[in-house]
Amino acid sequence: MKKTLVDLFEESVKKYPENPFLWEKTTDRFEPTTYTQVKEQVYELGAGLVALGVQQKENIALLSEGRNAWIIGELAMFYAGATNVPLSIKLEESNDLLFRLKHADVKYIMVSGSQLKKIRAIMDQLPLIEKVIVFDEQPEYQEKEISFSEVCQSGKQWLQDHPLEEFLAIGQSLQNDDYATITYTSGTTADPKGVILTHRNYTANVEQSLSCIDIDSSWRTLVILPLDHCFAHVVGFYIFMSKGASVGTVQVGRTGMETLKNIPVNIREFKPHLILSVPALAKNFRKNIEQGIQAQGKTVANLFQKGLEIAYIYNGNGGDDKGKGWRAMLKPAVSLFNALIFRKVRENFGGELKFFIGGGALLDKDLQKFYYAIGMPMYQGYGLSEATPVISTNGPGRHLFGSSGILVRPLDLKICDADDNELPAGEKGEIVIRGENVMAGYWKNPVSTEETIKDGWLYTGDMGYMSKDGLLFVLGRFKSLLIASDGEKYSPEGIEEAVVEHIGYIDQFLLYNNQNPYTVAVLVPNKDKIKKQLAHEQLDLRSDEGKKKAIELLQSQLNRFRKGGDLGGLFPDRWLPTTFAVLPEPFTEQNGMVNSTMKVVRGKVEKTYMDRIEYLYTPEGKNPVNAKNIHSIS
Repeated sequence: MKKTLVDLFEESVKKYPENPFLWEKTTDRFEPTTYTQVKEQVYELGAGLVALGVQQKENIALLSEGRNAWIIGELAMFYAGATNVPLSIKLEESNDLLFRLKHADVKYIMVSGSQLKKIRAIMDQLPLIEKVIVFDEQPEYQEKEISFSEVCQSGKQWLQDHPLEEFLAIGQSLQNDDYATITYTSGTTADPKGVILTHRNYTANVEQSLSCIDIDSSWRTLVILPLDHCFAHVVGFYIFMSKGASVGTVQVGRTGMETLKNIPVNIREFKPHLILSVPALAKNFRKNIEQGIQAQGKTVANLFQKGLEIAYIYNGNGGDDKGKGWRAMLKPAVSLFNALIFRKVRENFGGELKFFIGGGALLDKDLQKFYYAIGMPMYQGYGLSEATPVISTNGPGRHLFGSSGILVRPLDLKICDADDNELPAGEKGEIVIRGENVMAGYWKNPVSTEETIKDGWLYTGDMGYMSKDGLLFVLGRFKSLLIASDGEKYSPEGIEEAVVEHIGYIDQFLLYNNQNPYTVAVLVPNKDKIKKQLAHEQLDLRSDEGKKKAIELLQSQLNRFRKGGDLGGLFPDRWLPTTFAVLPEPFTEQNGMVNSTMKVVRGKVEKTYMDRIEYLYTPEGKNPVNAKNIHSIS
């Protein structure tokens, strides 16, 4: 059966014509735009694209902060028969942005006023571009630039000069397998790949997601994640659109920092029922909550802490484990703390938030327990761009801390070993899925497509297992295994997370072993904490003695995980690093070492620091107190 995103939108407009669909705050409050009004704006812009000369199957880039024009812009592209190439506003123009625009053969660009300077800086390297459509009015326009309002105006004129059916026929001609978006992902490998998602990929994943999460037309969400994420696409606005529900976007500030500061304010104003989150945001929210509590004095802080402790015991591992057995007796105390203190915390999130859905990197159990305790569960989901993205999720109906929840339906999943043999429940291996949400492939990259999709099955590159009671547990990257010289394999994530959690002197940490005699690490030190420790010993990090002592301190902290140390026995000694490289700068989005969901891009780190890694396998480098580390620690 044909079901494109155009079909889905038309269906929702018919069912919910007067419901508010999009909400935006450009002045002092959020203003709604109904489904019918959005449709009119989409038709005008879509016809404007046709009038500009946009042809079916051409690629149009979209570079903007989240706003009404973003969603209207994407839908309008579909009505013109085009494909969207959504781009992150965090991309550096000279490299990442230029690569994507050229690689995707982009002919038109929709861009916000604040991002326009990036496009202008590289326009001379983009001969394919025919028009740049600017969302915000500019004092002057350069060659090939045109204002959004002018395109809409010419669309209005086009619709007056042509029968409506002629325009609608373009969008209606789209089939399930036609491309909707090409989403570039750095994933956890070095080179960005263009993930091709079809119209049916999206509509199928909307249907699948709604098998786990139930919403109705009264729900509101405030999309605080960048709209170029396919997670924000599917769960942020297409699920809501399919149900006639409402979608708000964060008020755009004059700077990126101002936009970030608008998030908590907008949440209080908009009172969302559901918020999408990633671990970086979850940690930030928690920090703000705890700072707010501390500011109210010792009594409130103690009450809050006591309430958390009791709720943690009462809730157990969440779901069916909540209030089990003797813990049922704690219910009155849980209710009391809820009324006294947690309810007030929830009011800062608008007071109507039912839950968060967490995507991106895995959210640790402590954060899940914290949000559950204060009455705003943060349900962990799992997915990847290549699966449009949702594969599984926890939700109100079924959840367990530490798991990635139940599979969306319909979907086939198997767990395979390195030789592609299917493993039974409870055994860990690579997560492999098959369903209508599996991407069409990577844009202009048949080799990677063939490596990733085999006989319709998507090989996720993630390691996990299915429990006997049908919950998926994701354990980290399957393909980022440490491989010893004897062929033994080990997943590094557990060690890496434990090191950062237990050693305050280390901010970021990555293990490496590719059939070498021993495992090594690259690390980013916390210099402030190291300086404080050295000060106790009357040493300065600028002195030779201080530098040497700092490296010895890092070594002694890592030795805590070895046999005889206070953390010994947590991991096999053979996978702990024999030596390490101290890196001169942290892993950030700017240097491409982490992606937009804050996952470390392992391939990029390894490639960038391969000379340092190889040095660690020399006699000089095997001793952590070496010349290169002394130089980097200063």
